[in-house]
Amino acid sequence: MKTMNKFKKTAVVAMSLLIFGVSCNDEFLEVLPTGSLADAQVGTKAGIEGLLIGTYAALNGVFGNRFEGPNHWVTGSIMGGEANKGTDAGDYSTINPVQRYEADPTIGDFNQLWRGRFEGVSRANAVLAALAVATDVSPADAARIAGEARLLRGHFYFDLKKHFNSIPLFDETVAAADIPSVPNTPDVWGFIEADFQFAFDNLPAENGAGRVNKWAAGAYLAKAYLYQQKFGEARTLFTEVIEDGVTSNGLSYDLLDDYAQIFNAENDNHAEAVMDVESANNTGNVQNSNAFDDLNYPYNTGPDGPGNCCGFFQPSLQLSNTFRTGADGLPLLDGSYDDPANEVDNIYRHVFTDGNDEATFVEDPDPLDPRIDHSIGRKGIPYLDWIEHPGSAWIRSFPYAGPYSPKKYIYYRSQENSFTDGSSWTRGYATMNYTIIRFADVLLMAAEAEIEAGTLDKALEYVNRVRARAANSEHWVQEYDGSGPAANYVISEYPSFPDQAYARTAVRLERKLELSGEGHRFFDLVRWGVAADELNDYLSYESQYLVTKFGGASFTAGKNEYYPIPQPQIDIQGSDVLTQNPGY
Repeated sequence: MKTMNKFKKTAVVAMSLLIFGVSCNDEFLEVLPTGSLADAQVGTKAGIEGLLIGTYAALNGVFGNRFEGPNHWVTGSIMGGEANKGTDAGDYSTINPVQRYEADPTIGDFNQLWRGRFEGVSRANAVLAALAVATDVSPADAARIAGEARLLRGHFYFDLKKHFNSIPLFDETVAAADIPSVPNTPDVWGFIEADFQFAFDNLPAENGAGRVNKWAAGAYLAKAYLYQQKFGEARTLFTEVIEDGVTSNGLSYDLLDDYAQIFNAENDNHAEAVMDVESANNTGNVQNSNAFDDLNYPYNTGPDGPGNCCGFFQPSLQLSNTFRTGADGLPLLDGSYDDPANEVDNIYRHVFTDGNDEATFVEDPDPLDPRIDHSIGRKGIPYLDWIEHPGSAWIRSFPYAGPYSPKKYIYYRSQENSFTDGSSWTRGYATMNYTIIRFADVLLMAAEAEIEAGTLDKALEYVNRVRARAANSEHWVQEYDGSGPAANYVISEYPSFPDQAYARTAVRLERKLELSGEGHRFFDLVRWGVAADELNDYLSYESQYLVTKFGGASFTAGKNEYYPIPQPQIDIQGSDVLTQNPGY
Protein backbone atom coordinates (compact mmCIF):
# COMPACT_ATOMS: atom_id res chain seq x y z
CA MET A 1 0.00 0.00 0.00
CA LYS A 2 1.12 3.51 -0.68
CA THR A 3 2.49 5.19 2.43
CA MET A 4 -0.01 7.85 3.50
CA ASN A 5 0.28 10.68 5.98
CA LYS A 6 -2.04 10.78 8.96
CA PHE A 7 -4.35 13.29 7.31
CA LYS A 8 -4.78 11.14 4.22
CA LYS A 9 -5.58 8.04 6.27
CA THR A 10 -8.07 9.99 8.33
CA ALA A 11 -9.72 11.36 5.20
CA VAL A 12 -10.26 7.88 3.78
CA VAL A 13 -11.80 6.57 7.01
CA ALA A 14 -13.95 9.64 7.47
CA MET A 15 -15.31 9.56 3.96
CA SER A 16 -16.41 5.96 4.41
CA LEU A 17 -18.69 7.28 7.16
CA LEU A 18 -19.74 10.73 6.05
CA ILE A 19 -21.80 11.87 3.08
CA PHE A 20 -22.97 15.45 3.17
CA GLY A 21 -25.71 16.98 1.06
CA VAL A 22 -26.63 20.64 0.94
CA SER A 23 -26.41 21.03 -2.80
CA CYS A 24 -27.95 23.57 -5.11
CA ASN A 25 -30.53 21.17 -6.45
CA ASP A 26 -33.21 19.34 -4.55
CA GLU A 27 -31.74 15.89 -5.09
CA PHE A 28 -29.89 16.36 -1.80
CA LEU A 29 -32.42 18.38 0.18
CA GLU A 30 -35.03 15.82 1.13
CA VAL A 31 -33.40 12.85 2.83
CA LEU A 32 -30.58 12.71 5.38
CA PRO A 33 -28.00 10.42 3.72
CA THR A 34 -27.22 7.09 5.33
CA GLY A 35 -24.20 7.43 7.61
CA SER A 36 -24.50 11.19 8.08
CA LEU A 37 -23.61 12.60 11.47
CA ALA A 38 -26.23 14.15 13.69
CA ASP A 39 -26.03 17.85 14.63
CA ALA A 40 -24.70 17.02 18.09
CA GLN A 41 -21.77 15.15 16.58
CA VAL A 42 -20.79 17.76 14.02
CA GLY A 43 -20.99 20.47 16.66
CA THR A 44 -17.81 19.15 18.26
CA LYS A 45 -14.27 19.89 17.12
CA ALA A 46 -13.84 16.26 16.06
CA GLY A 47 -17.09 16.36 14.11
CA ILE A 48 -16.18 19.60 12.38
CA GLU A 49 -12.76 18.23 11.45
CA GLY A 50 -14.61 15.27 9.92
CA LEU A 51 -16.78 17.62 7.89
CA LEU A 52 -13.64 19.44 6.73
CA ILE A 53 -12.03 16.18 5.62
CA GLY A 54 -15.17 15.46 3.63
CA THR A 55 -14.70 18.81 1.91
CA TYR A 56 -11.13 17.93 0.97
CA ALA A 57 -12.41 14.65 -0.47
CA ALA A 58 -14.59 16.58 -2.93
CA LEU A 59 -11.43 17.91 -4.62
CA ASN A 60 -11.09 14.48 -6.21
CA GLY A 61 -14.69 14.44 -7.44
CA VAL A 62 -17.81 13.20 -5.71
CA PHE A 63 -19.90 11.23 -8.17
CA GLY A 64 -17.22 9.25 -9.99
CA ASN A 65 -17.59 11.16 -13.24
CA ARG A 66 -14.36 11.77 -15.14
CA PHE A 67 -15.23 15.40 -15.92
CA GLU A 68 -15.13 15.95 -12.15
CA GLY A 69 -11.43 15.17 -11.97
CA PRO A 70 -9.27 18.05 -10.72
CA ASN A 71 -6.99 17.78 -13.77
CA HIS A 72 -9.72 18.76 -16.28
CA TRP A 73 -8.32 16.45 -18.92
CA VAL A 74 -11.42 17.02 -21.08
CA THR A 75 -12.57 20.55 -20.33
CA GLY A 76 -9.10 22.06 -19.94
CA SER A 77 -6.64 20.05 -22.04
CA ILE A 78 -8.70 18.42 -24.82
CA MET A 79 -10.74 21.56 -25.28
CA GLY A 80 -7.51 23.58 -25.25
CA GLY A 81 -6.10 21.67 -28.23
CA GLU A 82 -3.36 19.89 -26.29
CA ALA A 83 -4.94 16.48 -26.71
CA ASN A 84 -7.92 14.75 -28.23
CA LYS A 85 -10.26 12.20 -26.77
CA GLY A 86 -8.20 9.37 -28.22
CA THR A 87 -9.28 5.71 -28.59
CA ASP A 88 -11.98 5.46 -31.32
CA ALA A 89 -15.26 7.13 -32.18
CA GLY A 90 -17.47 4.60 -30.40
CA ASP A 91 -15.74 4.72 -27.00
CA TYR A 92 -17.15 7.28 -24.52
CA SER A 93 -18.90 8.84 -27.49
CA THR A 94 -20.49 11.65 -25.46
CA ILE A 95 -17.08 13.36 -25.55
CA ASN A 96 -17.17 13.44 -29.37
CA PRO A 97 -19.38 16.53 -29.72
CA VAL A 98 -17.64 18.20 -26.78
CA GLN A 99 -14.21 18.08 -28.43
CA ARG A 100 -15.75 19.46 -31.64
CA TYR A 101 -17.17 22.43 -29.67
CA GLU A 102 -20.68 21.14 -30.35
CA ALA A 103 -21.70 20.36 -26.77
CA ASP A 104 -25.29 20.78 -25.71
CA PRO A 105 -26.81 21.30 -22.24
CA THR A 106 -28.17 17.75 -21.99
CA ILE A 107 -24.74 16.05 -21.86
CA GLY A 108 -24.65 14.32 -18.50
CA ASP A 109 -20.95 14.92 -17.87
CA PHE A 110 -21.55 18.66 -17.49
CA ASN A 111 -24.31 17.97 -15.01
CA GLN A 112 -22.03 15.75 -12.95
CA LEU A 113 -19.28 18.36 -13.00
CA TRP A 114 -21.76 21.00 -11.83
CA ARG A 115 -23.17 18.74 -9.12
CA GLY A 116 -19.75 17.68 -7.91
CA ARG A 117 -18.43 21.23 -7.53
CA PHE A 118 -21.58 22.42 -5.77
CA GLU A 119 -21.37 19.42 -3.48
CA GLY A 120 -17.90 20.70 -2.57
CA VAL A 121 -19.34 24.17 -1.94
CA SER A 122 -22.04 22.67 0.26
CA ARG A 123 -19.55 20.63 2.27
CA ALA A 124 -17.47 23.76 2.89
CA ASN A 125 -20.62 25.61 3.94
CA ALA A 126 -21.49 22.77 6.31
CA VAL A 127 -18.11 23.20 8.01
CA LEU A 128 -18.61 26.94 8.42
CA ALA A 129 -22.18 26.56 9.67
CA ALA A 130 -21.13 23.98 12.26
CA LEU A 131 -18.19 26.13 13.31
CA ALA A 132 -20.49 29.07 13.97
CA VAL A 133 -22.33 27.19 16.74
CA ALA A 134 -19.49 25.04 18.08
CA THR A 135 -18.60 25.39 21.76
CA ASP A 136 -15.37 23.39 22.10
CA VAL A 137 -13.22 24.91 19.34
CA SER A 138 -10.44 27.30 20.31
CA PRO A 139 -10.15 30.65 18.51
CA ALA A 140 -6.93 29.49 16.83
CA ASP A 141 -8.51 26.26 15.61
CA ALA A 142 -11.64 28.10 14.51
CA ALA A 143 -9.57 30.51 12.39
CA ARG A 144 -7.61 27.66 10.83
CA ILE A 145 -10.64 25.49 10.09
CA ALA A 146 -12.57 28.42 8.64
CA GLY A 147 -9.55 29.35 6.53
CA GLU A 148 -9.28 25.84 5.11
CA ALA A 149 -13.03 25.65 4.42
CA ARG A 150 -13.10 29.03 2.73
CA LEU A 151 -10.07 28.31 0.56
CA LEU A 152 -11.70 25.06 -0.55
CA ARG A 153 -15.02 26.81 -1.16
CA GLY A 154 -13.21 29.50 -3.15
CA HIS A 155 -11.58 26.77 -5.23
CA PHE A 156 -14.91 25.12 -6.02
CA TYR A 157 -16.48 28.45 -6.98
CA PHE A 158 -13.41 29.43 -9.04
CA ASP A 159 -13.70 26.15 -10.91
CA LEU A 160 -17.40 26.70 -11.56
CA LYS A 161 -16.76 30.28 -12.68
CA LYS A 162 -14.13 29.34 -15.24
CA HIS A 163 -16.30 26.53 -16.64
CA PHE A 164 -19.79 28.03 -16.61
CA ASN A 165 -19.22 31.76 -15.95
CA SER A 166 -22.70 32.42 -14.56
CA ILE A 167 -23.39 30.38 -11.41
CA PRO A 168 -25.55 30.42 -8.27
CA LEU A 169 -23.71 31.86 -5.28
CA PHE A 170 -24.61 30.96 -1.72
CA ASP A 171 -22.78 30.77 1.58
CA GLU A 172 -23.36 28.99 4.88
CA THR A 173 -26.06 31.44 5.95
CA VAL A 174 -28.46 30.42 3.16
CA ALA A 175 -31.01 27.85 4.32
CA ALA A 176 -31.08 24.56 2.44
CA ALA A 177 -34.70 25.12 1.42
CA ASP A 178 -33.77 28.44 -0.20
CA ILE A 179 -30.84 27.18 -2.31
CA PRO A 180 -32.95 26.03 -5.29
CA SER A 181 -34.22 29.61 -5.59
CA VAL A 182 -30.76 31.16 -5.89
CA PRO A 183 -30.29 32.49 -9.46
CA ASN A 184 -27.07 32.28 -11.41
CA THR A 185 -24.89 35.34 -11.92
CA PRO A 186 -21.47 36.06 -13.48
CA ASP A 187 -20.74 38.52 -10.66
CA VAL A 188 -18.91 36.16 -8.30
CA TRP A 189 -15.28 37.33 -8.29
CA GLY A 190 -15.69 39.48 -5.19
CA PHE A 191 -16.98 36.50 -3.20
CA ILE A 192 -14.14 34.29 -4.41
CA GLU A 193 -11.55 36.94 -3.57
CA ALA A 194 -13.00 37.33 -0.08
CA ASP A 195 -12.72 33.58 0.56
CA PHE A 196 -9.11 33.48 -0.60
CA GLN A 197 -8.22 36.65 1.33
CA PHE A 198 -9.71 35.26 4.55
CA ALA A 199 -7.73 32.07 4.07
CA PHE A 200 -4.53 34.01 3.37
CA ASP A 201 -5.03 36.08 6.52
CA ASN A 202 -5.96 33.19 8.83
CA LEU A 203 -4.17 30.03 7.73
CA PRO A 204 -0.75 29.09 9.08
CA ALA A 205 2.21 28.73 6.75
CA GLU A 206 2.73 25.15 7.89
CA ASN A 207 -0.47 23.14 8.18
CA GLY A 208 0.58 19.53 7.57
CA ALA A 209 1.03 17.66 4.30
CA GLY A 210 -2.26 17.24 2.47
CA ARG A 211 -3.86 20.39 3.84
CA VAL A 212 -4.01 23.85 2.29
CA ASN A 213 -2.02 26.66 3.86
CA LYS A 214 -1.54 30.42 3.83
CA TRP A 215 0.62 30.41 0.71
CA ALA A 216 -1.74 28.25 -1.33
CA ALA A 217 -4.39 30.85 -0.52
CA GLY A 218 -2.04 33.65 -1.60
CA ALA A 219 -1.23 31.95 -4.90
CA TYR A 220 -4.91 31.31 -5.60
CA LEU A 221 -5.89 34.87 -4.76
CA ALA A 222 -3.20 36.17 -7.11
CA LYS A 223 -4.51 33.80 -9.79
CA ALA A 224 -8.02 35.21 -9.27
CA TYR A 225 -6.61 38.72 -9.74
CA LEU A 226 -4.86 37.59 -12.94
CA TYR A 227 -8.10 36.15 -14.36
CA GLN A 228 -9.70 39.57 -13.84
CA GLN A 229 -6.70 41.39 -15.36
CA LYS A 230 -5.92 43.04 -12.01
CA PHE A 231 -2.27 42.84 -12.91
CA GLY A 232 -0.95 45.18 -10.22
CA GLU A 233 -2.58 43.29 -7.36
CA ALA A 234 -1.54 39.98 -8.90
CA ARG A 235 2.07 41.10 -9.32
CA THR A 236 2.39 42.24 -5.70
CA LEU A 237 0.98 39.03 -4.28
CA PHE A 238 2.82 36.70 -6.65
CA THR A 239 6.07 38.37 -5.62
CA GLU A 240 5.32 37.67 -1.97
CA VAL A 241 4.43 34.05 -2.70
CA ILE A 242 7.59 33.49 -4.76
CA GLU A 243 9.91 35.11 -2.23
CA ASP A 244 8.40 33.86 1.05
CA GLY A 245 6.06 30.96 0.26
CA VAL A 246 6.42 27.47 1.70
CA THR A 247 4.52 24.25 1.22
CA SER A 248 2.12 23.09 3.88
CA ASN A 249 4.83 20.73 5.15
CA GLY A 250 7.38 23.54 5.43
CA LEU A 251 9.46 23.34 2.23
CA SER A 252 10.37 26.63 0.57
CA TYR A 253 8.70 26.81 -2.82
CA ASP A 254 11.12 25.83 -5.55
CA LEU A 255 11.34 24.06 -8.89
CA LEU A 256 12.37 20.43 -8.67
CA ASP A 257 15.66 19.68 -10.38
CA ASP A 258 14.06 16.81 -12.31
CA TYR A 259 10.89 17.72 -14.22
CA ALA A 260 9.72 14.08 -14.25
CA GLN A 261 9.60 13.96 -10.45
CA ILE A 262 6.62 16.32 -10.41
CA PHE A 263 4.51 13.41 -11.66
CA ASN A 264 6.05 10.59 -9.60
CA ALA A 265 3.97 9.20 -6.73
CA GLU A 266 7.13 8.43 -4.76
CA ASN A 267 7.86 12.16 -4.65
CA ASP A 268 4.48 13.51 -3.52
CA ASN A 269 4.29 16.62 -1.31
CA HIS A 270 7.38 18.09 -2.93
CA ALA A 271 8.64 21.69 -3.00
CA GLU A 272 6.78 22.52 -6.21
CA ALA A 273 3.33 21.53 -4.88
CA VAL A 274 1.52 24.76 -3.98
CA MET A 275 -1.91 23.11 -3.80
CA ASP A 276 -2.57 19.48 -4.62
CA VAL A 277 -5.12 16.70 -4.34
CA GLU A 278 -4.08 13.79 -2.15
CA SER A 279 -4.44 10.26 -3.50
CA ALA A 280 -4.36 6.83 -1.85
CA ASN A 281 -4.62 3.17 -2.83
CA ASN A 282 -5.99 -0.11 -1.49
CA THR A 283 -8.51 1.63 0.77
CA GLY A 284 -11.49 -0.39 -0.45
CA ASN A 285 -12.61 2.42 -2.78
CA VAL A 286 -10.71 3.23 -5.98
CA GLN A 287 -12.24 6.72 -5.90
CA ASN A 288 -9.50 7.56 -3.38
CA SER A 289 -6.96 7.04 -6.18
CA ASN A 290 -6.75 8.98 -9.46
CA ALA A 291 -9.93 7.32 -10.69
CA PHE A 292 -10.60 10.29 -12.98
CA ASP A 293 -7.56 9.18 -15.02
CA ASP A 294 -8.34 5.47 -15.28
CA LEU A 295 -8.89 5.64 -19.06
CA ASN A 296 -5.83 7.72 -19.79
CA TYR A 297 -3.18 5.13 -20.58
CA PRO A 298 -1.76 3.62 -23.77
CA TYR A 299 -4.24 1.25 -25.36
CA ASN A 300 -4.28 -2.44 -24.35
CA THR A 301 -0.66 -2.53 -23.25
CA GLY A 302 -0.58 -5.87 -21.39
CA PRO A 303 2.31 -6.58 -19.01
CA ASP A 304 4.78 -4.35 -20.85
CA GLY A 305 2.88 -1.13 -20.28
CA PRO A 306 0.80 0.67 -17.66
CA GLY A 307 -2.91 -0.06 -17.25
CA ASN A 308 -4.67 -2.60 -19.43
CA CYS A 309 -6.88 -0.17 -21.26
CA CYS A 310 -7.99 2.34 -22.84
CA GLY A 311 -6.17 4.72 -25.16
CA PHE A 312 -7.85 7.99 -24.12
CA PHE A 313 -6.31 11.46 -23.78
CA GLN A 314 -3.88 11.21 -26.69
CA PRO A 315 -1.67 14.29 -27.11
CA SER A 316 -2.45 16.22 -30.25
CA LEU A 317 -0.32 16.44 -33.37
CA GLN A 318 -0.07 20.20 -32.96
CA LEU A 319 1.11 19.87 -29.36
CA SER A 320 3.92 17.58 -30.44
CA ASN A 321 5.06 20.07 -33.06
CA THR A 322 4.93 22.91 -30.53
CA PHE A 323 7.97 21.39 -28.81
CA ARG A 324 10.13 22.08 -31.88
CA THR A 325 12.95 24.55 -31.29
CA GLY A 326 15.31 26.44 -33.52
CA ALA A 327 19.01 25.74 -33.65
CA ASP A 328 19.28 28.43 -30.95
CA GLY A 329 17.19 26.31 -28.57
CA LEU A 330 14.29 28.79 -28.47
CA PRO A 331 10.67 27.96 -29.31
CA LEU A 332 9.29 28.81 -32.74
CA LEU A 333 7.31 31.83 -31.57
CA ASP A 334 6.19 32.63 -35.10
CA GLY A 335 4.04 29.49 -35.17
CA SER A 336 6.12 27.88 -37.90
CA TYR A 337 5.96 24.58 -36.01
CA ASP A 338 2.63 24.20 -37.84
CA ASP A 339 4.27 24.71 -41.24
CA PRO A 340 4.14 21.46 -43.28
CA ALA A 341 7.72 22.14 -44.34
CA ASN A 342 8.77 21.49 -40.74
CA GLU A 343 6.98 18.17 -40.47
CA VAL A 344 8.99 14.96 -40.51
CA ASP A 345 8.11 11.30 -40.33
CA ASN A 346 7.55 11.31 -36.60
CA ILE A 347 4.04 12.67 -37.10
CA TYR A 348 3.24 9.50 -39.08
CA ARG A 349 1.81 11.26 -42.14
CA HIS A 350 1.83 8.00 -44.09
CA VAL A 351 -0.13 6.12 -41.44
CA PHE A 352 -3.28 8.12 -42.01
CA THR A 353 -3.55 6.84 -45.55
CA ASP A 354 -1.78 3.47 -45.36
CA GLY A 355 -3.23 2.03 -42.13
CA ASN A 356 -0.86 1.15 -39.33
CA ASP A 357 2.15 0.38 -41.52
CA GLU A 358 5.09 1.93 -39.71
CA ALA A 359 7.79 0.37 -41.85
CA THR A 360 8.98 3.77 -43.06
CA PHE A 361 9.09 5.35 -39.61
CA VAL A 362 12.24 7.21 -38.59
CA GLU A 363 12.75 9.10 -35.35
CA ASP A 364 12.62 12.87 -35.53
CA PRO A 365 16.18 14.22 -36.02
CA ASP A 366 15.32 17.88 -35.55
CA PRO A 367 15.82 20.02 -32.41
CA LEU A 368 13.20 19.51 -29.70
CA ASP A 369 12.45 20.90 -26.26
CA PRO A 370 13.33 18.02 -23.88
CA ARG A 371 9.98 18.36 -22.11
CA ILE A 372 8.34 16.67 -25.10
CA ASP A 373 9.44 13.26 -23.90
CA HIS A 374 8.34 13.85 -20.33
CA SER A 375 4.92 14.88 -21.68
CA ILE A 376 4.17 12.75 -24.75
CA GLY A 377 4.61 9.04 -25.39
CA ARG A 378 6.33 8.79 -28.81
CA LYS A 379 7.35 5.75 -30.82
CA GLY A 380 10.96 4.70 -30.21
CA ILE A 381 11.36 6.80 -27.04
CA PRO A 382 11.65 5.13 -23.60
CA TYR A 383 8.30 5.23 -21.83
CA LEU A 384 9.27 5.72 -18.17
CA ASP A 385 10.72 2.39 -16.99
CA TRP A 386 8.45 0.26 -19.20
CA ILE A 387 9.64 -0.20 -22.78
CA GLU A 388 10.26 2.03 -25.76
CA HIS A 389 6.91 3.23 -26.99
CA PRO A 390 6.05 0.71 -29.74
CA GLY A 391 3.79 2.96 -31.81
CA SER A 392 0.66 1.35 -33.25
CA ALA A 393 0.70 -1.51 -30.72
CA TRP A 394 -0.29 1.05 -28.08
CA ILE A 395 -2.74 3.01 -30.24
CA ARG A 396 -6.34 2.00 -30.86
CA SER A 397 -6.86 4.00 -34.05
CA PHE A 398 -4.23 6.14 -35.78
CA PRO A 399 -6.69 7.72 -38.23
CA TYR A 400 -9.04 8.74 -35.44
CA ALA A 401 -6.70 9.74 -32.65
CA GLY A 402 -3.14 10.07 -33.88
CA PRO A 403 0.09 8.35 -32.84
CA TYR A 404 0.81 9.58 -29.31
CA SER A 405 0.11 8.45 -25.74
CA PRO A 406 -0.17 10.46 -22.51
CA LYS A 407 2.90 10.37 -20.27
CA LYS A 408 2.33 12.69 -17.31
CA TYR A 409 0.79 11.23 -14.15
CA ILE A 410 1.51 7.70 -15.39
CA TYR A 411 2.83 5.15 -12.90
CA TYR A 412 6.12 3.30 -13.34
CA ARG A 413 6.56 -0.43 -13.86
CA SER A 414 8.38 -0.56 -10.52
CA GLN A 415 5.30 0.94 -8.81
CA GLU A 416 2.72 -1.63 -9.89
CA ASN A 417 0.53 -2.55 -6.88
CA SER A 418 2.54 -0.36 -4.53
CA PHE A 419 1.65 3.06 -5.96
CA THR A 420 -1.37 1.80 -7.87
CA ASP A 421 -4.70 0.32 -6.88
CA GLY A 422 -5.35 -2.91 -8.77
CA SER A 423 -8.51 -3.86 -6.92
CA SER A 424 -10.97 -2.94 -9.69
CA TRP A 425 -11.52 -3.62 -13.40
CA THR A 426 -8.26 -2.03 -14.57
CA ARG A 427 -4.71 -1.69 -13.33
CA GLY A 428 -4.95 1.97 -14.26
CA TYR A 429 -5.58 3.52 -10.86
CA ALA A 430 -2.45 5.51 -10.05
CA THR A 431 -1.91 7.28 -6.75
CA MET A 432 0.32 10.28 -7.34
CA ASN A 433 -1.06 13.61 -6.10
CA TYR A 434 -2.38 15.95 -8.78
CA THR A 435 -1.07 19.51 -8.38
CA ILE A 436 -3.86 22.05 -8.82
CA ILE A 437 -1.24 24.81 -8.63
CA ARG A 438 2.48 24.15 -8.85
CA PHE A 439 5.37 26.53 -8.51
CA ALA A 440 6.25 26.69 -12.21
CA ASP A 441 2.64 27.71 -12.84
CA VAL A 442 3.06 30.47 -10.25
CA LEU A 443 6.29 31.72 -11.87
CA LEU A 444 4.66 31.90 -15.29
CA MET A 445 1.54 33.61 -14.00
CA ALA A 446 3.79 36.08 -12.20
CA ALA A 447 5.67 36.64 -15.47
CA GLU A 448 2.37 37.60 -17.13
CA ALA A 449 1.70 40.16 -14.42
CA GLU A 450 5.23 41.58 -14.75
CA ILE A 451 4.82 41.90 -18.52
CA GLU A 452 1.62 43.90 -18.14
CA ALA A 453 3.38 46.09 -15.57
CA GLY A 454 6.16 46.72 -18.07
CA THR A 455 8.87 45.06 -15.98
CA LEU A 456 10.11 42.79 -18.75
CA ASP A 457 13.40 41.94 -17.07
CA LYS A 458 11.58 40.37 -14.11
CA ALA A 459 9.29 38.44 -16.46
CA LEU A 460 12.38 37.23 -18.31
CA GLU A 461 13.90 36.05 -15.03
CA TYR A 462 10.80 33.99 -14.17
CA VAL A 463 10.47 32.42 -17.62
CA ASN A 464 14.16 31.59 -17.79
CA ARG A 465 14.01 30.02 -14.34
CA VAL A 466 11.48 27.54 -15.74
CA ARG A 467 13.49 26.98 -18.91
CA ALA A 468 16.75 26.50 -17.00
CA ARG A 469 15.22 23.53 -15.19
CA ALA A 470 14.15 22.01 -18.51
CA ALA A 471 17.66 22.58 -19.89
CA ASN A 472 19.34 20.47 -17.20
CA SER A 473 20.63 17.63 -19.38
CA GLU A 474 21.16 15.39 -16.36
CA HIS A 475 17.41 14.83 -16.31
CA TRP A 476 16.60 14.49 -20.00
CA VAL A 477 15.04 11.23 -21.14
CA GLN A 478 17.87 8.81 -21.90
CA GLU A 479 18.10 5.74 -24.11
CA TYR A 480 17.76 2.51 -22.15
CA ASP A 481 21.19 1.33 -23.33
CA GLY A 482 22.91 4.35 -21.79
CA SER A 483 24.00 5.73 -25.14
CA GLY A 484 22.73 9.24 -24.42
CA PRO A 485 19.64 11.44 -24.80
CA ALA A 486 16.66 9.79 -26.49
CA ALA A 487 16.25 12.61 -29.04
CA ASN A 488 17.93 15.77 -30.31
CA TYR A 489 17.16 17.98 -27.35
CA VAL A 490 18.12 21.62 -27.81
CA ILE A 491 16.88 24.27 -25.37
CA SER A 492 18.23 27.57 -24.12
CA GLU A 493 17.14 30.55 -22.09
CA TYR A 494 15.84 33.73 -23.73
CA PRO A 495 18.61 36.35 -24.03
CA SER A 496 16.07 39.16 -23.69
CA PHE A 497 12.46 40.21 -24.10
CA PRO A 498 12.80 43.08 -26.59
CA ASP A 499 9.23 44.33 -26.19
CA GLN A 500 5.93 43.60 -24.49
CA ALA A 501 4.32 41.81 -27.45
CA TYR A 502 7.27 39.45 -27.80
CA ALA A 503 7.24 38.77 -24.06
CA ARG A 504 3.51 37.97 -24.09
CA THR A 505 3.97 35.50 -26.92
CA ALA A 506 6.91 33.89 -25.14
CA VAL A 507 5.23 33.40 -21.77
CA ARG A 508 2.01 32.11 -23.32
CA LEU A 509 3.88 29.50 -25.31
CA GLU A 510 5.97 28.64 -22.26
CA ARG A 511 2.82 27.83 -20.33
CA LYS A 512 1.81 25.43 -23.10
CA LEU A 513 5.22 23.74 -23.09
CA GLU A 514 5.57 23.52 -19.32
CA LEU A 515 1.97 22.72 -18.32
CA SER A 516 0.69 20.68 -21.26
CA GLY A 517 -1.82 18.00 -20.34
CA GLU A 518 -2.38 19.47 -16.88
CA GLY A 519 -5.77 21.04 -17.61
CA HIS A 520 -4.88 24.74 -17.90
CA ARG A 521 -4.74 25.48 -21.62
CA PHE A 522 -8.40 26.08 -22.51
CA PHE A 523 -8.92 28.43 -19.59
CA ASP A 524 -5.71 30.30 -20.44
CA LEU A 525 -6.84 30.85 -24.02
CA VAL A 526 -10.23 32.12 -22.85
CA ARG A 527 -8.83 34.58 -20.30
CA TRP A 528 -6.33 35.87 -22.88
CA GLY A 529 -9.19 36.48 -25.32
CA VAL A 530 -7.59 34.41 -28.08
CA ALA A 531 -9.53 31.15 -27.83
CA ALA A 532 -11.38 31.47 -31.15
CA ASP A 533 -8.26 32.22 -33.19
CA GLU A 534 -6.03 29.65 -31.51
CA LEU A 535 -8.54 26.83 -31.43
CA ASN A 536 -9.80 27.31 -34.96
CA ASP A 537 -6.19 27.21 -36.12
CA TYR A 538 -5.75 24.01 -34.11
CA LEU A 539 -8.85 22.44 -35.66
CA SER A 540 -7.71 23.40 -39.15
CA TYR A 541 -4.32 21.83 -38.58
CA GLU A 542 -5.50 18.69 -36.85
CA SER A 543 -8.31 18.01 -39.33
CA GLN A 544 -5.74 17.55 -42.12
CA TYR A 545 -4.97 14.20 -40.52
CA LEU A 546 -7.87 13.38 -38.19
CA VAL A 547 -10.59 14.31 -40.65
CA THR A 548 -13.13 11.84 -39.24
CA LYS A 549 -12.80 13.55 -35.87
CA PHE A 550 -12.38 17.23 -36.65
CA GLY A 551 -13.55 17.78 -40.23
CA GLY A 552 -16.00 20.69 -40.23
CA ALA A 553 -15.55 21.44 -36.51
CA SER A 554 -15.21 25.05 -35.39
CA PHE A 555 -15.04 27.16 -32.24
CA THR A 556 -17.77 29.80 -32.02
CA ALA A 557 -16.69 33.06 -30.41
CA GLY A 558 -19.18 34.38 -27.87
CA LYS A 559 -20.43 30.88 -27.11
CA ASN A 560 -17.74 28.25 -26.68
CA GLU A 561 -15.69 30.19 -24.14
CA TYR A 562 -18.00 28.71 -21.49
CA TYR A 563 -19.84 25.44 -21.12
CA PRO A 564 -23.64 25.16 -21.09
CA ILE A 565 -25.57 25.36 -17.84
CA PRO A 566 -26.70 21.72 -17.44
CA GLN A 567 -30.28 21.29 -18.58
CA PRO A 568 -31.21 19.03 -15.63
CA GLN A 569 -30.33 21.90 -13.27
CA ILE A 570 -32.52 24.30 -15.25
CA ASP A 571 -35.33 21.72 -15.19
CA ILE A 572 -35.03 21.37 -11.40
CA GLN A 573 -34.69 25.05 -10.49
CA GLY A 574 -36.66 26.55 -13.37
CA SER A 575 -35.66 28.72 -16.29
CA ASP A 576 -36.82 31.74 -14.28
CA VAL A 577 -34.03 30.97 -11.78
CA LEU A 578 -31.19 29.61 -13.92
CA THR A 579 -30.44 31.41 -17.19
CA GLN A 580 -28.73 29.42 -19.95
CA ASN A 581 -25.40 30.69 -21.28
CA PRO A 582 -25.44 32.47 -24.68
CA GLY A 583 -25.61 30.29 -27.78
CA TYR A 584 -26.91 27.10 -26.16
